[in-house]
Amino acid sequence: MDTAATGTAPPLRAIRISKEYLGGSFKALDDVSFELRENQITAFVGPSGCGKTTMLRIVAGLEYPTRGRLEVFGKPVVGPGPDRGMIFQAYTSFPWLTAQKNVEYGMKLMGIGTGERRERANGFLKLVHLEKFAGSYPRSMSGGMKQRVALARTLAQNPKVLLMDEPFGALDAQVRWEMQELMIELIEREKKTVVAITHDIEEAIYLADRIIFFSRQPGRIKADIPVDFKNGRRYQRKEELVRLPGYADLEHRLFAMMREEIQETKTA
Repeated sequence: MDTAATGTAPPLRAIRISKEYLGGSFKALDDVSFELRENQITAFVGPSGCGKTTMLRIVAGLEYPTRGRLEVFGKPVVGPGPDRGMIFQAYTSFPWLTAQKNVEYGMKLMGIGTGERRERANGFLKLVHLEKFAGSYPRSMSGGMKQRVALARTLAQNPKVLLMDEPFGALDAQVRWEMQELMIELIEREKKTVVAITHDIEEAIYLADRIIFFSRQPGRIKADIPVDFKNGRRYQRKEELVRLPGYADLEHRLFAMMREEIQETKTA
């Protein structure tokens, strides 16, 4: 959706964001601006220490910019809010609660009644293919299952913007690509605007409609790349995507930019 054409505020707008620490002696982000479209999946990519996690935490309202302005649907971000849901790399399920109760937890804090919580939790556990494990505790679940519980819990709260900080980074290769394919299925169904941080270039190309590449510290936008070779389509099978004309060129471009940033870090 073209927000300029419709006159509606975009899901997310960053205006000249800078973030400094230690009284200004360390600059994590410098003059970062971008605007996201509704239902768009955007990947933040860049070398370690480039500020992409800091940017995501500012979007989540967990940190504040030193300078600049961040808006969600035209309203300034002043802290965490139900319009944004975040999924972390670390497993965040409560070990003393079942999968069902973990999914219900956020809705309970939002004041949603018991019956509606149970119904929505059941629906989202089914969506992430865990309906048979509703009564299971995290200790009996694999890493992939725990992340599916986290996905279900976040989606059940119905955020407009979904934020993901390396959510599959701790998973082994097979489970990782299974979770990536599940994410495409969920986003296609739920129509969310997504911002995902990843160090994995293949993952970024597979998941994203757009890739924002951050330079080394201080983080600036080095490139803002629409993933045009997909022609607006999202692929649930990765093997279909890698055969497309344009995939190899984009992968080569991103690896080259990553190498350039890493080399500059070594020689700085």
